[in-house]
Formats: sequence, structure tokens, C-alpha cells
Amino acid sequence: MGEMQTDAERKRVLIAEDEALIRLDLAEMLVEEGYDVVGEAGDGETAVKLAEELKPDLVILDIKMPIMDGLAAAERIAGARIAPVIILTAFSQRDLVERARAAGAMAYLVKPFQKSDLVPAVEIALSRYSEIAALEAEVAGLTDRLEIRKTVERAKGALMTTYGMTEPQAFKWIQRTAMDHRMTMKEVAERILAETAGGEMAQPAS
Repeated sequence: MGEMQTDAERKRVLIAEDEALIRLDLAEMLVEEGYDVVGEAGDGETAVKLAEELKPDLVILDIKMPIMDGLAAAERIAGARIAPVIILTAFSQRDLVERARAAGAMAYLVKPFQKSDLVPAVEIALSRYSEIAALEAEVAGLTDRLEIRKTVERAKGALMTTYGMTEPQAFKWIQRTAMDHRMTMKEVAERILAETAGGEMAQPAS
């Protein structure tokens, strides 16, 4: 099985970066890894417009851009649930990483970056975004969503510690168990936490 994604799986990416050379490098890396670069922008405002028009699977935004910076653009794109966002940041901008997370960014990349940094960041962003979408489908209220996310995060941590699972594997296990046993993900997460606290991890009962 090759590493390149099939056409059906190819993820569509929008890039916003005001430095043309970095934008070019980023586009080349993404294409080499089997992603489709469907749009490019040099400022945050254009990035938001393109995101609304193109509905990409992922948006990569530089923090420092003219007209509208990457944080403001991330808030708009993430707030409208258009796509997961990765923020590009320079070493000197580490203080902005927390603000990026608060703006809805799913991952970030520190410049200068290699292809080996880019692919994991893309996978993390896509994985976290699909997790949140799945959790939000379960509940309507914002307070409930935050509560469930916290519970599921803790349950994922318990599975990762107990079984050495990766974060995506732990989430898939919770999701699959919920579907198999006609439970909500919150119920499965609470059961995992109760059982791991008791030192005994069992399969959820039917």
C-alpha cells in the first residue's frame, strides 16, 4: 500500500501566508505528501473569504499577516466551523500559541519547519477536529460540550497510559465502544475513568 492518498481521501488545504517563498515551500510540501492545495492567500481577510467559498478540509494560517492577522482569521474560520486551523508561528511568538489555541487552532507549526514537522501537525489538526465534531453531534448545549470534551480527554489519557494507545486510537476506541453498546461517548468515558481509578479496566458491558 502506497503512502499517497487516493483521490477520494485527498484533503483540500487552504494556505494563508504573506511571505510568497514560505507559501510556495508549504504548497510544495503539501502536494508532495498527497494533499490538494485549493487556495492561497497573502492576508487574513482573503483567507476567510476563500475558506467560506472553497470549504477546504484544512486551513493553514500565518500569525502575522496584513489587513487581518492569523489569530483573527482563525477565530472567524473556527467559529464558523468551516475547517480545522493550523497556525504558523515564529520562535519569538511562542506567547501567541495560547491565544491561537483560544482562537480555535487545532495545532501549530514553528518556523522554520521541515516536512517532518508539517505532516504530524496536519494529522493532529484533522484528528482533533473530527473528534470535536463527533462530540458536538451528541449534545446541543455549549456547557455540556465543554464538560463532555473534558471527560473524554481524561478518558483518552487513561487509555493511553493503561494500554499505550495513541491519542487518535484512544478516541476511536471510545467512539466505537459507544456505537457498539448504544451508549454516549460521555457514558463510555465516565466508565473508563471509574474502572481505571479502581485499578481494573474491563470492556463496557452490553
